[in-house]
Amino acid sequence: MGTKYPTTQILLATGDCDVKLKVLYCGICHSDLHFIKNEWGMTRYPFVPGHEIVGVVMEVGSKVQKFKVGDKAGVGGIAGSCQSCDNCSNNLECYCPNLIVIHGSTYHDGSITYGGYSDIMVADEHYVVRIPDKLPLDASAPLLCAGITVYSPFKYFGFDKPGMHVGVVGLGGLGHLAVKFAKAFGVKVTVISTSPSKKKEAIENLGADSFLVSRDPLQMEAAMGTMDGIIDTVSAIHPLLPLINLLKSHGKLVMLGAPEKPLELPVFPLLLGRKTVVGSSGGGMKEMQEMIDFAAEHNITSVH
Repeated sequence: MGTKYPTTQILLATGDCDVKLKVLYCGICHSDLHFIKNEWGMTRYPFVPGHEIVGVVMEVGSKVQKFKVGDKAGVGGIAGSCQSCDNCSNNLECYCPNLIVIHGSTYHDGSITYGGYSDIMVADEHYVVRIPDKLPLDASAPLLCAGITVYSPFKYFGFDKPGMHVGVVGLGGLGHLAVKFAKAFGVKVTVISTSPSKKKEAIENLGADSFLVSRDPLQMEAAMGTMDGIIDTVSAIHPLLPLINLLKSHGKLVMLGAPEKPLELPVFPLLLGRKTVVGSSGGGMKEMQEMIDFAAEHNITSVH
């Protein structure tokens, strides 16, 4: 209480390659809560969260080419990367071993990065995306984390092909966007939740094809071996075996949530069906812009 965070010292200067945004909206992601509480053991205080940042360009550096004053733009979780490793060379800055995240990291000049719960954000133009006019700014902010976090595994693991059957575990910030992207891709999507009360939201409002109550053994047994892939968005401790059993042979369970304690992974059911449990963490800047443009084309925004 009463602490003044030293954020203004890094927000005022605009370098040659920088874009300065007037921050109009910033989403609240579950990882912000993890960081605030230091549940992952990596938070550096004072800490300013926020990595789903959208606004209007106020100022651009002399070498900026992609943006001009007045443009709608956004910044996600990446503040910087080495731009020379294999991942960066393949537009996968999010997997750079020297990744600089938008809050709580040490920037190239030695300063600490602070997030988007601020009036102003300054970022290198490489890590800024253009927000299409068609997208409302308030409802597009969560796309810069939750949106890319679900879009990227759909594309990478081939879950975006019509005819695929994909399960989405959890109907929170990530889950509802996963359902929206799945329907835009033309795939069959089943929401898997512990809460029966979310069935109406999943099917009537978001367009899911079916709904499974994960605590109902009869429902889960009836759906065994029916899914090509599962997007698991849950950030709390939960059993993986029931989800693995839902997969077809060669199916993939993609973990997006990051529980603060290890999950138990049963190996035997993986062997029997050559099934895969894999993680995914956002996407690179090229894919981020692709996702935003796709969302605009298909009218995908967050529910708020």
